[in-house]
Amino acid sequence: MNYCEKMREMIGNAPLIIMRPSVAIINYSGEILLNRYIGGTWGIPGGILQLNESVEECIKRNVQNDLGIRLNTVRLFGVYSGKELINRVEESGDEYHTVAVGYLCTDFEGNLTPDQYQEIEAEFFQFDRLPEEIDPFIENKLAELKGQLEKMNFSN
Repeated sequence: MNYCEKMREMIGNAPLIIMRPSVAIINYSGEILLNRYIGGTWGIPGGILQLNESVEECIKRNVQNDLGIRLNTVRLFGVYSGKELINRVEESGDEYHTVAVGYLCTDFEGNLTPDQYQEIEAEFFQFDRLPEEIDPFIENKLAELKGQLEKMNFSN
């Protein structure tokens, strides 16, 4: 049982603050890696921080387990919180207040192999051809990232 599950047993549906490291993975063609659980909205890879784990360890573990990619170097992009990151799970009534820690990674290796058991799909997209079913918060942050990458003359 992970940390969030243990906390849910103790507090029921009360709001729970969680730390969610996420990473914008950019390939050599300047494309962004997006993933989703089949049928859900597209977003950037991420996970929930567990006890005794650094945020960098968390994001590297999740990307390796879920997508088969090893992140070599990650760089902090931003830290986000607020009302737009409050999530309520309809089925259970659980409420989560997320603190998102965003990273950027262009230094990775391995083949993209999404975890079929979790029904994850993943694909690299051009910034100007993102899928329609993208999380609105992620879409806004990707627009910021695209602007920064263009200033660095990295994105196409």
